Amino acid sequence: MQSNKLIIIFAFVNFNKTMREIQFREALREALSEEMRKDENVFMMGEEVAQYNGAYKVSQGMLDEFGDKRIIDTPIAELGFAGIGIGAAMNGLKPIVEFMTFNFSLVAIDQIINSAAKMLSMSGGQFSVPMVFRGPTGNAGQLGAQHSQNFENWYANCPGLKVVIPATPYDAKGLLKQAILDPDPVIFMESEVMYGDKGDVPAEEYYLEIGKANVVKEGTDVTIVTFGKMLTRVVNPAAEELAKDGINAEVIDLRTVRPIDYATIINSVKKTNRLVIVEEAWPLASISSEITFNVQKNAFDHLDAPILRVTCQDVPLPYAPTLIAASLPNAEKVVKAVKEVMYVTK
Repeated sequence: MQSNKLIIIFAFVNFNKTMREIQFREALREALSEEMRKDENVFMMGEEVAQYNGAYKVSQGMLDEFGDKRIIDTPIAELGFAGIGIGAAMNGLKPIVEFMTFNFSLVAIDQIINSAAKMLSMSGGQFSVPMVFRGPTGNAGQLGAQHSQNFENWYANCPGLKVVIPATPYDAKGLLKQAILDPDPVIFMESEVMYGDKGDVPAEEYYLEIGKANVVKEGTDVTIVTFGKMLTRVVNPAAEELAKDGINAEVIDLRTVRPIDYATIINSVKKTNRLVIVEEAWPLASISSEITFNVQKNAFDHLDAPILRVTCQDVPLPYAPTLIAASLPNAEKVVKAVKEVMYVTK
């Protein structure tokens, strides 16, 4: 038993590895392929994942390697193939269900919430549902209000699910590999505009722990918490701009929003005494709301200013580019919020 524990711990240790630069989609493909080579019970299904190589080319070449019994094209019927995946998971397989976009997951949300998330509890532990629901999420330009939404807080509200949102190719691969091994259903959300992003990824195999945040940049003056594409598109540029004004921001990437790594956030706030949260979703009942409650409950005496957040405006995302820009978080809005909690007037 002791040796098994050592093996699990060892898997998460990241020694000096051979790094190479690959795209976000390639990192996901490597994660999928590596786990499918190891375990013949792992398979993937979804719209256009096979013959078309995936809508965003994540599954490119996988049909040739694994065949049509394990890379399965489905009809445009999200409720149906989500249910098939759940039944397969209950019977010992490890499905990966790809949604062409998580906007379409709303068609399948009954199966996800009322079957996948609840089955372990309702069956008294007799049936687990080890599966991954993955696909793109969030705004990607002029796609219309019904194709530009963020539902991570919806899914994070439901006990029985884990919700993962990687921000880099490195995180995407390590977290997806771990999600496939997880005994519970995992919602794995990939930003629609990040598939072509490049980043350093080890050539060797590695896993990243679900539920552990990443301190991307250490700082002393303010804590900025975020996740997903807000990290690379909004928060990192904001932190660089703040540094020009002598403000040293600590940046935390949550990586997962269920479970949330509150300990890392609170330890940072105890050091910086200020907190700004950045997320792409609407403000009401959001991840930032939950973090704000937890921090004020557990670190109130360490706060030197009210907690602020930068979110999407509380409207369906418009179509006009100017209104899209006005609605979404950006670096300028983050800089303004940070200066407000720092009581900097200029």
